[in-house]
Amino acid sequence: MRNVRQRVLVTGGARGIGAAIVERCVKDGYEPVILDREGPASILCDLADPDSTQKALTEALEQGPITRLVNNVGAVFPAALSDQSVDEFDSAVALNLRSAFLCARALVPGMRAAGFGRIVSISSRAALGKELRTAYSATKAGLQGMSMTWALEEGRHGITVNTIGPGPISTDLFEQANPPKSDRTRAIVDSVPVGRMGTPEDVAQAASFLLDAGSGFITGQTIYVCGGISIGSRRT
Repeated sequence: MRNVRQRVLVTGGARGIGAAIVERCVKDGYEPVILDREGPASILCDLADPDSTQKALTEALEQGPITRLVNNVGAVFPAALSDQSVDEFDSAVALNLRSAFLCARALVPGMRAAGFGRIVSISSRAALGKELRTAYSATKAGLQGMSMTWALEEGRHGITVNTIGPGPISTDLFEQANPPKSDRTRAIVDSVPVGRMGTPEDVAQAASFLLDAGSGFITGQTIYVCGGISIGSRRT
């Protein structure tokens, strides 16, 4: 890896999983650049809007290339197929999927020039299928597909591309989409083989591993940080 500043761009890094990833990146010695529409963001922008996103990316890159990227921003839009609106579906694609494409496309030239890059996108266990998640599961599965394609295209340039698929993680976003007192939510938590909800720090741990310079032989993969829920349910 050539001598470049160790900067990392994190989308949606103001709270929840994103904030935990930012905190871990600081501990790992990286300079975080946060893109978010609220909170303690380095650059405020609307990641669902391509013009706002592109403007923020241009500003972020004015200080030089950024060789690490975490595509974290996302929203759920829970609904059954019969109730999912076209506007909700389009919103999910714009925020969850298109923003990742725009960020990667902007940062990859600098990564290529540096001969090094790490791209980590936060997908979801819902990419494997989950009720009431038509738009969400489609976009999270899309992240995995794009990442595998990018891994094939960029590997020769020293760039690795992977995704993380969190299971039930204790965040405000999870509680908004899964009411705590709901029987459905209780069933989800009870089905986790390790017997607990995940934490944002659990996801940050996986991100730290994939962002590390020593993880250069791992690319095109999805790591499910889900307490085992992606492979089966605990029987009682």
